[in-house]
Amino acid sequence: MEARTGPELLEDGPVRRMVDAANRHDLDAMVEEFAEDYENVTPIHPAQSFTGRSQVRKNWERLFRAVPDLRVTVHNATTGPDRTVWMEWGNGGTRVDGVPVQMVGVAIFTVRSDRIAGVRFYLEPLDTAGGDVDAAVGEVTSAPGSTALAAQGRELR
Repeated sequence: MEARTGPELLEDGPVRRMVDAANRHDLDAMVEEFAEDYENVTPIHPAQSFTGRSQVRKNWERLFRAVPDLRVTVHNATTGPDRTVWMEWGNGGTRVDGVPVQMVGVAIFTVRSDRIAGVRFYLEPLDTAGGDVDAAVGEVTSAPGSTALAAQGRELR
C-alpha cells in the first residue's frame, strides 16, 4: 500500500487553501487565509514568534524569492472536533545559490471564522549530518566539554 502525501490529506478549509496557494507561489491568496491578528507561537525559538499576517507575507515573499522551486508537502494531517488542524509537513527546494534546503516539522493551527487565527509552529531544517540518538541525548545530559555525565549515561544502560 502506497503512502499518501499532499494537501488532499487536509480537510477543506483555510489550511488546505494556504498549502495549495503556497505550492502555486500565489502570495496574495496564501496571505488571505490568515486572520489579521494571526498569532504564530514558536515554542522552540520563542524570539521567532510574531503576531500579524503582514509578517507572514514578509516571510513567504523572502522564501519564494530565495527558493524559487519551493514546495510544501503534507505528510499527515488531522482535524480535531474544535477545528484545530494538526499537520506534519515539510518544505524544500533549491536556493538561488544552488544550495538545497529542506525543513520538516509539525504545525498546530487554530481556525476562526474560516481563517488561520494562530499556529504553534515546529519547523526545523532537516539535519542529515547530525549525530545519532546517543549524541543527541549526550548534548542534553553533558556539560560542554564534559565526558563524566556521558559516561554515567553509558553505565545506566
